[in-house]
Amino acid sequence: MEPVTATAPEGSRAYRELRDTLRSARPLVYVHTSEEARVHALLARAAREAFSSPLALWSWTVTEGLVREGERGGEKLGPLEVLDRIATHPEPAIFELRDFHEFLRDSVEIRRRLRDLYQRCIDARKFVVITAPVEVIPEELRRSMALVEPGTPDLAELLDFLREELSALERAGARVAKDEDTIFQLARALQGLTIDESRHALRRALAERGAVDASAIPSLLEEKRILVRKTGTIEFVADPTSLDEVGGLEYLKRWLLERRKLFHMRDSVRAEIVPKGVLIMGISGCGKSLSVKAIASYFQLPLYRIDMVEVFSGRHGSPDRAFVDACRTVEALSPAVVWFDEIEMGISAQTEEGSTLGRIFAFFLTWMQEKARGLFVAATANRIDLLPAEMIRKGRFDEVFFVDLPTDEEREEIFAIHLRSRGIDPSKFDLKRLHRFTQGWSGAEVEQCVVSAITTARLEDREVTIQDLLSTASTMVPLSRTMKEQVDRIRSWAHERAVRASPRQVQR
Repeated sequence: MEPVTATAPEGSRAYRELRDTLRSARPLVYVHTSEEARVHALLARAAREAFSSPLALWSWTVTEGLVREGERGGEKLGPLEVLDRIATHPEPAIFELRDFHEFLRDSVEIRRRLRDLYQRCIDARKFVVITAPVEVIPEELRRSMALVEPGTPDLAELLDFLREELSALERAGARVAKDEDTIFQLARALQGLTIDESRHALRRALAERGAVDASAIPSLLEEKRILVRKTGTIEFVADPTSLDEVGGLEYLKRWLLERRKLFHMRDSVRAEIVPKGVLIMGISGCGKSLSVKAIASYFQLPLYRIDMVEVFSGRHGSPDRAFVDACRTVEALSPAVVWFDEIEMGISAQTEEGSTLGRIFAFFLTWMQEKARGLFVAATANRIDLLPAEMIRKGRFDEVFFVDLPTDEEREEIFAIHLRSRGIDPSKFDLKRLHRFTQGWSGAEVEQCVVSAITTARLEDREVTIQDLLSTASTMVPLSRTMKEQVDRIRSWAHERAVRASPRQVQR
């Protein structure tokens, strides 16, 4: 369990950005967000705390008119009239204009009036803050208007929200968590959700569990699954796999053991030593995907898979835009492991500047350098030779591992794992007898041998024996033989370019 981190005294990232924008005396601010209530609360705090003396906060909508914070009943004013009122207002204040983007789009007069307001309000501590779910900043206002994109709430903001919400639920008679350690874990589970989505998630947990405490975390994570399903390009992988279920790969396991400690210390160590991610390449069927699932389980993090087929399908807009949105979404869901499966299919060496693939590749390189500390990238590839050299150099991924065909001892271990997972005691079998028959086999082929042998035994209504395994093994032709040239080419390429995931060479 990760240590409790206290809320920073200066508040959340979104509050600091908004506060600092206002303090810089920018009279025109555009907040790109769909969370009106959240931004209003942040503006109210800034009005109270950001200046030497508090400022009044006014809010305007086309339906309710202009209303001062703390008062009821607004003055009905049109979009141009409210700008006139701001211009003649005698005192410093913050004016929040909701959904004003439509008027920016349609009216030359309003755009001109805002440019006039820029000159009138500068250094007068009068601020016009437009909040809108879409970004519509006309070209003539782009240099005058500061753009703020709050993103989803960070941990500090969620902790503040949780303390207030849990207190309200407790006053209503609900059973809630009170210790800071549990509240911290609840906040971690909510990361990636908006404040409104977090509130709905807490109500859902209360309805399902009868309490909002540690037992509610699975319900909170379910809300995140709903969120990622909406994207269409991200899949939540709910398939916990322990490292004990992965046969062999001792070097990879040892590396993960060392890096997990650093990853959990990410908020207290230098960014340059926080693990960024790992690229696992190798022959098909040798455990790359299983290893990624084990990484998420070992790091005690949710696993999200970015579906590159969906990214390029065109169903979610242009591929480069869909890819950027998917990466930003999983970053907001951190801490997490994000899985790029068969990454060479989505980001190949055939990239030209200005092309869709070129733009995706350029973004990915920058994103890998700048992404949130709480996101660990696990990428898998069958043909790493298709990836650009910039992708696999040190600094993008912490390490590039090659998963080779398992050795005799590793295949024996994999046989034992698959037998045990199906309720069969492997100690009753002399698995060493299988060494000669399974040379060059992958882990997937070992699993299929076990499944076929068990099927044969069940059809004859008896227990599986070593003879069933031997008979099945003697008839199977492994991939390393049917596609020998391709397998040899992959192994040859990786020999001097990647770190072996296993400490021993394949025995011949």
